[in-house]
Amino acid sequence: MAALKRPGCWSVYLVRRVDGALYCGIALDVAARLAQHEAGRGAKALRGRGPLLLAFVRRLGPRSLAMRAEAAIKRLPKARKERLVTSSTAARQFFATLAARSSSAKA
Repeated sequence: MAALKRPGCWSVYLVRRVDGALYCGIALDVAARLAQHEAGRGAKALRGRGPLLLAFVRRLGPRSLAMRAEAAIKRLPKARKERLVTSSTAARQFFATLAARSSSAKA
């Protein structure tokens, strides 16, 4: 899991609960954050819902971009979240669209 940590590089991640629901969050160190979730610290949505499975991780860079990605993912219906987890093509398209929107918003 050391590959999930890069100094100053924020990641967006999806965790699958035992009931099949997907939880989205951001972290600098996803492995450490997952350990916090497993220990019952952090998000209430995950407490007592283990065992938890890390279903998806994408390193993004700046915190602002990770926060935009997290907000966008949380707005997706479950079927689209499942496609992010299962399809690398869907994930590439989602993040390409997100990056394009971010760059056009700056212009």
